[in-house]
Amino acid sequence: MPSSISPSKARRHEIHGTHEGALPPGLRKTASDRPGQAQPVPTRDIPAQPWAKMGIAVFLAVALMVSLWEYQARTAIGLRPGDIGDSPQAWAEARRAADHATVAIIGDSRILFDTDQQRFQALTGVRPVQVSHVGTNARMLLDGFADDPNFRGLLIVGLADTMYFGMPVMGLGQTAVDNYSKNGKPSQLSGLWLDRQLQRFLAFMDNEYRLSRMVNEVDTGWRKGVDSPYEDVWKISVTYPGRQYVMWDRIETDPYLRAHARHAWDGFKGKPIPPPLANAVIARSAEAIRRIRARGGDVIFVRPPSAPPIRVNEEQRIAKARGWDALLVGTRAAGIHADDLAQAQKLNLPEWSHLSGKCATVFTDAYVRRLVQLSPRLHLRADAPPPLTRADCVSL
Repeated sequence: MPSSISPSKARRHEIHGTHEGALPPGLRKTASDRPGQAQPVPTRDIPAQPWAKMGIAVFLAVALMVSLWEYQARTAIGLRPGDIGDSPQAWAEARRAADHATVAIIGDSRILFDTDQQRFQALTGVRPVQVSHVGTNARMLLDGFADDPNFRGLLIVGLADTMYFGMPVMGLGQTAVDNYSKNGKPSQLSGLWLDRQLQRFLAFMDNEYRLSRMVNEVDTGWRKGVDSPYEDVWKISVTYPGRQYVMWDRIETDPYLRAHARHAWDGFKGKPIPPPLANAVIARSAEAIRRIRARGGDVIFVRPPSAPPIRVNEEQRIAKARGWDALLVGTRAAGIHADDLAQAQKLNLPEWSHLSGKCATVFTDAYVRRLVQLSPRLHLRADAPPPLTRADCVSL
């Protein structure tokens, strides 16, 4: 078949080093230049550039910006590498582990912050699985364990009275619970692993200081009729492996952040909880505990401390005698109240609702020593460390 390219045109292709469908350097033809012809996709030679040097320059620029960002996060904000945060996937991981755990802990943020898992293990040789969730009604989580045929261990139920008796919904943990069975996909598990590996070394990856959250907090009441971000709960915790929550040290040292955290709790104010509602909660709890015990498990309640400015409102909404005391009688369960632990008095609650990191260890020491007296499932190790006192976390 004769070539459609004339000798002179072919010669020009040889001179310019191009091929059919390609354009000579610097030339870009349009469809109007080739009427009636099919329009091939033009190709273009990649110009010679110092790609290696450019790549190194980009790498160094990115490394410099990341280093400055990391320096700012550590020095100006007080973030720390190793704070791996929490997520629905991490909660689901803990929930799966709880199925065959000797001890599992459920509840709201108080028992989550106020239990030192390492101290628990040092005293008993057992490391509990932490399945509590911030802003969540422990009663709903108790129902979930009652429905779980696999759980036969000791379930510690930590509670804040007004949330346990007066909150009609699960709260912030609803999403994690609803998606529990879906949060174990390979892509989610690999993403969780990768995120944790990076957060072990990079402080700026803190969940609470992402740009999307920080931008929202710039609004300090500009929009009328809309709650200011100042009403939201900001960062108050650091999270380590095993969902070990510890109060962020800046809440103890920064007056502004501490005052904001206290403001966000609004003193746990609210209307008194009607006796019929409290009685219904007790009856439902009793049924859940009956089902857990029928499988060989057991339940013990723990009530962590709260500071006087909050406690007075909690008592007005549901008094200890009508709530806590009635709960233990109605469920026939053992319980450990902070009021009854000598070593748990006048501990440091910087923002009134959660213990400081050191005082959480003191409270854990106190309640676990009482726990081993109430449950035959746990025993104090022969080499257990000596008891702690208030002096171990509060300057006297």
